[in-house]
Amino acid sequence: MTIDLSRRVAVVTGAGGGLGRSHALALARHGARVVVNDLSEAGASAVAAEILAAGGEAVTCVCSVTDRAAVFAMVEDAVARWGSIDIVVNNAGILRDRTFAKMDLDDFELVLNVHLMGSVNVTKAAWPHMREQGYGRVIFTTSSSGLYGNFGQANYGAAKMGLVGLMQTLALEGAKSGIHVNCLAPSAATQMTESLYSEDDLKGLSTDLVSPGIVALASEKAPTRTILLAGAGGFEQAHVTMTRGLYVGDAANAAEQIEAGWTVVSDRSGETVPESGAAQYQHEVQHPGRLRLAS
Repeated sequence: MTIDLSRRVAVVTGAGGGLGRSHALALARHGARVVVNDLSEAGASAVAAEILAAGGEAVTCVCSVTDRAAVFAMVEDAVARWGSIDIVVNNAGILRDRTFAKMDLDDFELVLNVHLMGSVNVTKAAWPHMREQGYGRVIFTTSSSGLYGNFGQANYGAAKMGLVGLMQTLALEGAKSGIHVNCLAPSAATQMTESLYSEDDLKGLSTDLVSPGIVALASEKAPTRTILLAGAGGFEQAHVTMTRGLYVGDAANAAEQIEAGWTVVSDRSGETVPESGAAQYQHEVQHPGRLRLAS
């Protein structure tokens, strides 16, 4: 069955090229009306023109996601124009790669501001509308650099993992209002990655092969609290898990027991995906090791 987004209004940030362009076009092909946001007026206008030429509806908004007033105005304009804001795709981003030892802290902060706070700004502007209408789909763009680390990307990785934490909490807070919040971790050849990998490495990593994941996460049947990995036509899911671990209680040699018991602490058999942060506390106060000692 075809995913129908014809009643939906979407904002896609950083949509003047690369992944954002592919996301905007894919959402429009499925019927969504799209706000094409980008810093480049030429890029945003070109993507909007593609959507219009294909019979879709689109408008442009040229602003930085770090410009809070402009972002709020963009969302209010979309609601005034089309009556709702249903889908937010937080895609805008930049790179300032260097090893942490050589990294300027201004560049560290800039990357955090664009990726993390930029996503916060757009989502915060849309959130009250989504709550009022009882429906919303929010997608954050995370990265394997945040999930697993990547040399020379401490700033980028910190921002991208910050988005996972934001997603985890907003998914819980949005559930009662029909707002589903997810993350996409893409692998694609874009302007941001062209200097990082060889042409051979980037072959087959078309941005168009990632965007079906965005459409699925924007649909009425989308999951929530999901980290979807996508690239080269493949789709996987990442999880933040908790092992069963080791119980040492208040033993005088607790630190030594932990040091000696790393294999038990890290044993992934029986690991779980916590439903919320409270699951850690609940597991620890009801730890199987504690219960065995009590009995």
